[in-house]
Amino acid sequence: MKLGMNLINFGPGATSESLLRSAVLAETLGFHFVMIADHVAITPDVSGRYPAPFYDPFITLAWLAGETKKVELGTTVIVVPYRNPVHTARLAANIDQISGGRFIFGVGVGWARQEFAVIGADFHRRGAVTDEYLTAIKTLWTQQPASFDGWNVQFRGIDPTPMPVRSPHPPIWVGGASPAAMRRAVIHGDAWHPMRIRTDHMRDVGLPALRETAEKLGRSVPALCPRIRLGLTNGPLPEDTRLAGEGTVDQVRTDLSALEELGADYVLLDTWGDDLAETTLYERTFAQYSTVADKIADLPNETVR
Repeated sequence: MKLGMNLINFGPGATSESLLRSAVLAETLGFHFVMIADHVAITPDVSGRYPAPFYDPFITLAWLAGETKKVELGTTVIVVPYRNPVHTARLAANIDQISGGRFIFGVGVGWARQEFAVIGADFHRRGAVTDEYLTAIKTLWTQQPASFDGWNVQFRGIDPTPMPVRSPHPPIWVGGASPAAMRRAVIHGDAWHPMRIRTDHMRDVGLPALRETAEKLGRSVPALCPRIRLGLTNGPLPEDTRLAGEGTVDQVRTDLSALEELGADYVLLDTWGDDLAETTLYERTFAQYSTVADKIADLPNETVR
């Protein structure tokens, strides 16, 4: 099972220096991948959760591709309806090329109504738009020349080069836990990417629902690649209320073992806990990831650059 770090690319503490330090730390500590979030317009509904400044995921990951050597670079998650799929496909393929095939395309439908309005995207049809855009994006990643005829987007004879390095395309992780999200993960995704989970709920509810969806559609079950909240504490938290990744070293170690037993291929650790002040507390964040590497996951640390 591969462990990753969620880089905080928003808030008063987010800077180019903090992002670079985080990515280099991830590689130094032996984490397998890093991911960052996506928003385009920091409207009031967005800023309540993810305040400005907000660093663009595609630009930031392209830059970090040149500053790292091994870690995979992904999005958690790109809001697919916000961008023309031709543009999204090209941005993602370029990052995959620049990084030598290290890009992971995490996707979602979005939730911020005000942001949709500012961009001019249809909030109420975002699910259908996402499904079509994902089909178009995969077409651009796998056909040369590429043509597509959908209800919302059409193109003919596009040369999409440079193509992605990974074959047939960069892995697609679909976020969300609704029935529609699970269906989207089964149809379009290589992995299901639920966020802030409990291991017992994943075992008893989430994965059975995913398997049932796949069976009804006659498709294979996508991999499990969750994002969990990393919040280490000195004392144990109540088992009936804590999320996976919260609690003592022993509790978090138990969570990771449980997720591995459930078949998780990747697990993204996320220290963001909805407190705006936390975006400035990078040393505390780095200490938590160092503890994971040294005392929980036994990652193969390298010499700090």
